[in-house]
Amino acid sequence: MLDSALRYAELGWPVVRGASPGEDRACTCDRMGCPDPAAHPVTMAWGTEASTDAETLRRWWTEHPGANVILPTGRVFDVFDVPREAGVMAMARMGRSGAVPGPVAAVDSSRYLFFVTTRSPTDEDEWWSCHLDCVPESVEEMPGLRWHCRDSFVPGAPSLLTSGGRVTWIRAPRVEEGSVVLPDPIAVLDILSDASEEFAAR
Repeated sequence: MLDSALRYAELGWPVVRGASPGEDRACTCDRMGCPDPAAHPVTMAWGTEASTDAETLRRWWTEHPGANVILPTGRVFDVFDVPREAGVMAMARMGRSGAVPGPVAAVDSSRYLFFVTTRSPTDEDEWWSCHLDCVPESVEEMPGLRWHCRDSFVPGAPSLLTSGGRVTWIRAPRVEEGSVVLPDPIAVLDILSDASEEFAAR
C-alpha cells in the first residue's frame, strides 16, 4: 500500500489513508452499518490531510500498513463510476470510435472507475459531489452513474475490498510530458451515460 501511495504522489495525486476490511466486521471504522466498508478515509479530516508528501505517506503507512489507499477527487481529476457492465460497453465503444478512455480501474467485479480531467472548482456550479450516503441511482438521466468530483473520493488500486478482491487498474495512468494523460470529461460522459442507460434498460 505504501509503494502505491508513493507512486500516486509522484504523479501529483494527493493520497489519504483509508479504512480496510475488519477481522470481525466488514470495516475497521467505528461506524455501525458502514455504507461503504473499506472504501472511505479513516478520518473526517481527509480533505485537509490528503497529501503528496512522501515523508507524510511513509509515516502514515508505517503506523497503519494495512490502510487502504484513498484518492480525493475534484483536485487533479474527477471520476465517473459506473456498473461494470456499462463500463465494459463504454470501453468497447471508445475502442471502436478511436476515443482514448484514460485511466480506468475496476472495483472488484461490480464497478468501473473512469478518471477524467477535473473542472472543479472553477466550474463548480456545473458539477456535483457524490457523498458517501447519496443514492446516485436516483439520477434518472444517467442510471447507475456516480460522478465523483469536489468533496468526494475513490479507492485506489490495490486497495483490499471486503469481498477479498482488490481495486485493480484496467488501464493504468499514462504519463506524458510530466503529467498523467486525462481525457475531457464531457466526451467520456456522453459515452458512459448512453452505456448506463442501455444497461439499465436490460
